Amino acid sequence: MSNPFLKQVFNKDKTFRPKRKFEPGTQRFELHKKAQASLNAGLDLRLAVQLPPGEDLNDWVAVHVVDFFNRVNLIYGTISDGCTEQSCPVMSGGPKYEYRWQDEHKFRKPTALSAPRYMDLLMDWIEAQINNEDLFPTNVGTPFPKNFLQTVRKILSRLFRVFVHVYIHHFDRIAQMGSEAHVNTCYKHFYYFVKEFGLIDTKELEPLAGMQWCDLSDCNLHLTGFK
Repeated sequence: MSNPFLKQVFNKDKTFRPKRKFEPGTQRFELHKKAQASLNAGLDLRLAVQLPPGEDLNDWVAVHVVDFFNRVNLIYGTISDGCTEQSCPVMSGGPKYEYRWQDEHKFRKPTALSAPRYMDLLMDWIEAQINNEDLFPTNVGTPFPKNFLQTVRKILSRLFRVFVHVYIHHFDRIAQMGSEAHVNTCYKHFYYFVKEFGLIDTKELEPLAGMQWCDLSDCNLHLTGFK
């Protein structure tokens, strides 16, 4: 574990939220292992995200949503000490994009917040969704609700905003740790997955337009225009 990025992400103090795990012996655990095996085998990410023959789409999506939640948590955790009320008073992705928070409880109208406050609310909200057995059932045979994919689209759209903020405002920190390839691979995996199943509107992806095709070794070159 010589890479400084890996040391950071496995440091408990740097983990933004505890990882959500799959119970061994469950269908979801087996799918998770299958997904990880595809990635570890070095397959083209476009192929790795495709639904395996005979598997249920909702199960496949649920596994990836939890996995992306864990990964984005770790990525944000590595730069969170530099994402403060002072450095990031607005949750944004450069001058063109500002993200406002809205939920069913305290913030019923879109509200401008600092990036760290937004991230805190976002991770709490996603954690509540994926731990809700009515939305993400864990028992084999329990059907997913009719609004499952609708909820997933909202979760993934909001997770994408974390990528936007990290890339545009904190990429220098990522580069300083030598972790560009890890973060870029995670983003490309996320991008190909949401495109494969139409889980984020193309318009939502505009802040990082171009990231999906750039070579992993030089993605940082394309990000200089965001500064």
